[in-house]
Amino acid sequence: MSSLKYETDCVERFLQYVEIDTQSCEDSDSFPSTPGQLDLLRRLRDELLALGLEDVAMDKHGYVFATLPATSAKPDVPVIGFLAHVDTSPEMSGAGVKAIIHRDYDGQDLVLPDDASAVISLEANPHLSEQMGHDIITASGTTLLGADNKAGVAEIMAAVEYLLSHPEIMHGPVRIGFTPDEEVGNGTKYFDVERFGAQYAYTVDGETLGELQIETFSADAITLTFHGFNTHPGFAKGKMVNAIKVAAEFINGLPGDRLSPETTEGYEGFVHPYMVDAGVEKTSVKLLVRDFATPKLEEMEQYVKQVASQAVEMHPGSRVEFEVEESYRNMKEVLDHHPDVIENASEAVRRAGLEPRVEPIRGGTDGSRLSFMGLPTPNIFAGEHNFHSRFEWISTHDMHKAVEVIIELCRVWEEKS
Repeated sequence: MSSLKYETDCVERFLQYVEIDTQSCEDSDSFPSTPGQLDLLRRLRDELLALGLEDVAMDKHGYVFATLPATSAKPDVPVIGFLAHVDTSPEMSGAGVKAIIHRDYDGQDLVLPDDASAVISLEANPHLSEQMGHDIITASGTTLLGADNKAGVAEIMAAVEYLLSHPEIMHGPVRIGFTPDEEVGNGTKYFDVERFGAQYAYTVDGETLGELQIETFSADAITLTFHGFNTHPGFAKGKMVNAIKVAAEFINGLPGDRLSPETTEGYEGFVHPYMVDAGVEKTSVKLLVRDFATPKLEEMEQYVKQVASQAVEMHPGSRVEFEVEESYRNMKEVLDHHPDVIENASEAVRRAGLEPRVEPIRGGTDGSRLSFMGLPTPNIFAGEHNFHSRFEWISTHDMHKAVEVIIELCRVWEEKS
């Protein structure tokens, strides 16, 4: 691609990384939750060592850190970091991924060969309209692709290799981090911010070309445990209290026209029951609570408690236990105090010939927690689309642009110091 500002091997790296099954597992007691993640993390450690980076290390939890030394003589350039996670979603298999490059996309449906019913159409994927003439990478129809977040991994690695081979590009010290288990909510569980040693960082894990995400949901998890009374169903009259029915009453009492993922968008929050462990004696319901304004979480949690209490009142002899666990908070609450982190990222996107697309994430990233752990960390695009599904796709053009933004970010921080 002679038109590229920076010629790198990000696509070739990506095609190799997706062959390693790194699907994480929610029910695992180990960390990382699956051994395949360690396979890729070890490979990345070895590749970083081979490139000649400093301080390359993989700790007992699998986190891989490394340092790209500064080329600038300025003493006050902040240490910045770039982060990506190696695991793929538990929602779709990542084993035996066969990546396919669809050359010179022309707007036609992309039919995935291992399942003719798996079709990626322009109508269902409007972002494809921006990819005319570009190469599109998909899986073969029976697995996810793994662009979330192996695209970010490949882009960071490619940018690092380019900067190493072009010492004339001025930048400060840059820290690199590859993490496990982001998809199961544990990406920062053992992340040592002090050891990482950056003042600011960026996760490379966003979607659309030019995207810069500086705000996420604030999130809690609720577990409701409904208790009933079980006895032989043949002799249960006047005795049995079926906790399954109490839980069903509760779920049915949640609104269908608001406060749900199916009916909300933009800055609207929701309450989402997503898992039920059912039995007559005891039934638990797990819910996600999400909103961009943290104070609204408590309002929604009180509403959930009210609906649950009403369900219990309708079934005498039942009771409910209510447990709330904090998940993460809107990183904007931290990033607003560090405007340079956002302004420099926007400038890097513009230098790559793109218009920054600053949009909220209707979810969270590792940056949500890291920001509150003392490492302000917005999210920049990697180019991934339809993540967590077999319809996942990415444009090679967007991958090269993500590399360009990473390199330009390093330059911007040096120039503005």
